[in-house]
Amino acid sequence: MTNRAGFVRETFTALRKDSLGMTGLVIVVTILLLTLFASILSPYDPLEVDVYNRLVGPSWQHWLGTDQLGRDVLSRVLYGGRVALKVSLVAISVSMAAGLLLGMMAGFGPKWLDRVLVICFDTLRSFPTIMFALSIVALTGPSLNTVIGIIIITSIPVYGRIVRTQTQAMRDNDFILAERAMGASTAHILRHHVLPNIAAPLLILASMDVPAVVGMEAGLSFLGLGVSAPTPSWGSILNDGYSYLRNSPWPIIAGGIPLILVTLGFTFFGESLRDILDPKLRGKGGKF
Repeated sequence: MTNRAGFVRETFTALRKDSLGMTGLVIVVTILLLTLFASILSPYDPLEVDVYNRLVGPSWQHWLGTDQLGRDVLSRVLYGGRVALKVSLVAISVSMAAGLLLGMMAGFGPKWLDRVLVICFDTLRSFPTIMFALSIVALTGPSLNTVIGIIIITSIPVYGRIVRTQTQAMRDNDFILAERAMGASTAHILRHHVLPNIAAPLLILASMDVPAVVGMEAGLSFLGLGVSAPTPSWGSILNDGYSYLRNSPWPIIAGGIPLILVTLGFTFFGESLRDILDPKLRGKGGKF
């Protein structure tokens, strides 16, 4: 526990020296706080309809204006962040856990199992993501759970391949062979030696994947294949804004800004983490 706390402290200290990384961290934390406290910060109910104030511009009553039904855009953007946060956290956590398990099985297991898993990874990645999503939604219908499931299925091979490569690179190291000679079980070796060494690349990849996952959810919702109306989502806000762009540009501006900020924030943060945690980029010996 002490080593873990020291690792977090050392990482944050290095992050503070990187202005780009700190900028990304501030953006990420701000978005998370706005999303988590959306029920407190939202000035209106995001589903409240006010037909007498349709498509009005920014004002003291509605800071980002209203949409075609008179709903407050700011409130919908804040609550739409909850959808993006839920999709990204659930999808990335599950796909990373499954990819970690399957990747270590492929990298440390028998060759026949490695071949089978690699074929499965390649098969899943061979389908274009959008076409795969369209076919699944056509069979099951649009829903948030469907979007999460699509992202998980298409993301597992990415994590699995990285873990497999890292595990295979370590399996013949001297300290691994020494552990085997002393009778250590495969589970013990994977948990105490392999997992700590591949944690950093997975953390970096996960932070860089958040914008892609949020963008995929927004894209499917924009096409009407994601969350069902009237649930607020950044993609559905963009769809509404696009449909009434000539009447008011504010809904599409308000729906696009969070996507831009999420992309910039997590990209800056992920790049900084990569520079800090990657031993080759730091010019030091492997620490993890």
